Amino acid sequence: MRVMVIVKASKDSEAGLMPTTEELKTMGQFNEELVDAGVILAGEGLHPTSKGVRVRFSGKDATVTNGPFGLTDDMMAGFWLWKVGSLEEAIDWIKRSPMQDTEIELRPLFEAEDFGAEFTPELRAQEERQRARAEQIGKGTQH
Repeated sequence: MRVMVIVKASKDSEAGLMPTTEELKTMGQFNEELVDAGVILAGEGLHPTSKGVRVRFSGKDATVTNGPFGLTDDMMAGFWLWKVGSLEEAIDWIKRSPMQDTEIELRPLFEAEDFGAEFTPELRAQEERQRARAEQIGKGTQH
């Protein structure tokens, strides 16, 4: 199963406070363990909302609002994307992380089988083509 590990924003992350060298080193060691175990698929920190925008859709209309946004429980400061055998395994991994004074949310990603018969063989094939193409573009081998 794939799981998104969401690192919640804090006053410090929203203020743009950067981690210390020691914190970066410790997180790098944890990420190395994830890589060695074949768990991590992706992971990044996010700039504060002062550098972001929100796009709200109403019918065909889209309204863009520039940040910063008031700190709420649903704001993200970073994420990992992990491939694990179960949600329990993801919980075990995050408990081993060097995270302190923050909240982490673990959310399973939908997999093809979650959509049932509505996700026809044609739609599955389309998604597989899109994933393969996106991977090639990401590697810089296709434009």
